[in-house]
Amino acid sequence: MSAPLYNKDILRLAASIPHHARLTDAQASVERRSPTCGSRVTADVRMDGGRIADIGLDVKACALGQASASLMARHAIGLTTGELAEARDRLTAYLAGESDDLDFWPGIEVLAPARGYPARHPSIRLGFEAMAEAARQADI
Repeated sequence: MSAPLYNKDILRLAASIPHHARLTDAQASVERRSPTCGSRVTADVRMDGGRIADIGLDVKACALGQASASLMARHAIGLTTGELAEARDRLTAYLAGESDDLDFWPGIEVLAPARGYPARHPSIRLGFEAMAEAARQADI
């Protein structure tokens, strides 16, 4: 825990969330909320050929939740439901200390300082959880 929890990279990501507008023609929309802090992420998706074609987000979260949603949104388009579910699960395992692997998502290492703060984990997982579930629902 030598790195600061809220560093300039996290704050930069939090301030620049791509796809930060709801889709009017979403095939599925899912909201996830952290009971710990009240952070909330709503994810809208459109699928095409089993892959994410477009996304929209409404993020009302702390800087860590915003940064995580920002990272997720930067790389979600083009992925399959299975790939998003795997990323969600690997993020959960990393935060829980069950894995040290950070190679599952580009840029995710910026969130490494938050691993030692379990109260922050639910907010960090929100974007990945909402997007994976919205993709699953749209892909049915």
